[in-house]
Amino acid sequence: MRLPLRSCFFFRSFIAQKQTADAQKRGLSGAGMRLVQFRHSGEGDCVRVGVEQSDGQGVVDLKAFDPSMPSTVRELLQLGDKGLEFAQRALASGQCVVDRANIQLLPPILAPEKVVCVGMNYRDHCLEQNAPIPKEPIIFSKFPSALTGPYDDIILPPESQEVDWEVELAFVIGRRGKHIKEEDALSYVAGFTVANDVSARDWQMRRNGKQWLLSKTFDSFCPLGPALVTADAVNDPHNLGIRCLVNGDTVQSSNTSQMIFKTAALIAWVSQIVTLTPGDVFLTGTPPGVGVFRNPPIFLKKGDVVECQIDQLGSIINKVI
Repeated sequence: MRLPLRSCFFFRSFIAQKQTADAQKRGLSGAGMRLVQFRHSGEGDCVRVGVEQSDGQGVVDLKAFDPSMPSTVRELLQLGDKGLEFAQRALASGQCVVDRANIQLLPPILAPEKVVCVGMNYRDHCLEQNAPIPKEPIIFSKFPSALTGPYDDIILPPESQEVDWEVELAFVIGRRGKHIKEEDALSYVAGFTVANDVSARDWQMRRNGKQWLLSKTFDSFCPLGPALVTADAVNDPHNLGIRCLVNGDTVQSSNTSQMIFKTAALIAWVSQIVTLTPGDVFLTGTPPGVGVFRNPPIFLKKGDVVECQIDQLGSIINKVI
């Protein structure tokens, strides 16, 4: 699979057109919102929170609408309902809109306290490797430093020769909780987004005592975005088409209905052990089609472009360098 994009300019133009087209197809329903984090072009490290307009052309800058508002989505979530109600008012105003072409989208959550990951959580993924269906969630983690933006590059580390893709549904915790009951768990979800659990298979399967952490947490190994879609804007997070394409070729295609342990069960399970806080990110597992289980195995190489798509949430597109 060879890279079809011939220049950085063409690549970024393609992404901008893709963002607008995706947003126009999705629209918004009810009070649902698409929260983003971004930087204005030429403003250095200044982070802003925005709400995406339904036409995909603009983003309402919350800080410009009210300078007292926080600068990160995590801080906005810490305000509880007050923060989300303010964001809804700003969106409805139609004011303080910035053009998508003039901003850089960041991951919708920066510096979360936790990035919780789930292994072997799709029935069809277990079948492709002849593995038994887990009887309880298999939990591991990534360091938050692995997070990168929805259109940022994936950096191939010289320490690994077997870097692989994994499209995943991610969700973000919206309020603090411990020992959360499964029947109450969905009320703790702020929203959903798209993730790529990039994995160094040589480190996962043969190094570090086969502990998964290091294989999953190289810098740039968790592209996330493009937006945090609030829970009320997603019809059913467990009935969404989920796909991964490498250089335009579909390598993964399934549905989140294949998840073994769904959102509420994962929250209840993990909150037995740790207190969940606003901004915590959960990656819920990947469907079949990863490179390592192909015959022969296929791994990412410099110049590849990986696109992860989930219905209603959008897509992230990352070039491998």
